[in-house]
Amino acid sequence: MRFMQRERETTERFLPGLEAKLADMPLPQLESADNPGLALFRDAGGTGLLIGAQNGGCGANLAEAARVHRMLGAWSPSLAIAVNMHSCTVAAMPPGPATDAMLDMVAGGRLYLASAFAEGIPGASVITPKLHGERIAGGWRISGVKRPCSLSNSMDILTASVRLRPDGADADQLALAVIPAASPGIEVRPLGGAAVFPGSETNEVVLTDVEITEDSVSFFGTTDTLNDALSGAWLTFSVLVSACYLGMASGLVERVLDDRRGTAADRMAMVGDLETAMAAIESVATEISAGRYDPDTVARALHLRFATQRVIERTSALATELLGGIAFMTGDTAALFTACRALAFHPPSRTNIAEPLDRFVAGEPLIVA
Repeated sequence: MRFMQRERETTERFLPGLEAKLADMPLPQLESADNPGLALFRDAGGTGLLIGAQNGGCGANLAEAARVHRMLGAWSPSLAIAVNMHSCTVAAMPPGPATDAMLDMVAGGRLYLASAFAEGIPGASVITPKLHGERIAGGWRISGVKRPCSLSNSMDILTASVRLRPDGADADQLALAVIPAASPGIEVRPLGGAAVFPGSETNEVVLTDVEITEDSVSFFGTTDTLNDALSGAWLTFSVLVSACYLGMASGLVERVLDDRRGTAADRMAMVGDLETAMAAIESVATEISAGRYDPDTVARALHLRFATQRVIERTSALATELLGGIAFMTGDTAALFTACRALAFHPPSRTNIAEPLDRFVAGEPLIVA
């Protein structure tokens, strides 16, 4: 079948053999708490997907990574969501010698990164870290809670945004802390009742007086101004999370195509919507890879996210209807359809961002309070 052929070819080029192994596993197994997909992705070198070849990684650009993430969503929603956290955390690492050493270690050791970042929009006042810290001799002591946090069981390193006051500064600044997952004081607690993405290891991570060294922290300035590294990381999240959920809808449509459900017009309407959304994802990804972190690119990424969300809602609903009630009650349809809906819950919400975007289109600055 030619549907998602480029995505399959891209995945095979960067992560040889992964598709064949995942394709042999039933969706309930990949969506279980013991999801074997995370180990398979790691073994295939997937933790280095967005890490440059100079650091031992795969060297995929953002558009290529989006194709891989779309395939992951079609195979296993839980795997896609967990891997998305890792990929976006890699993108959040600021440039410099310490980051190069970290990326060398992640790619070479096939390590997973999890993140404890506050959700927000680059340059906006809503960016408030959920963790706090205090100065100690030779470093910092960090405390706080991140919930939800995917990859909480498989993570090797936890990266966290935290408010710290550098020596000699008059106010707190936004900082990135890199914390080994085995550090004393880190506890993973069940989130409780989470029925969606059961194989993504989404739990609550609690940090209680976790001590880190001086060189484990990078400062980015006050919380109302972000550098290009964090702006790029947020834009990367918008692109890759859209690709993940587009993949989930694509998994439903692929089943419709395999079973020849509905009419030719039905099938091609769904394929056309999905492929148009993917083309838009790749277009914005190319802008981001070229270093475009300006407000226009942020706005395009937001419009992309919500346009993709509408495409997913439309195609997943029709695909589920065409697959029929028996498939919904006894097959994979219900799990995929439910997973598709979760894109609406990733911040920023459509209702909260509508006014700032409307003002921006009218010529005002893009500001979110």
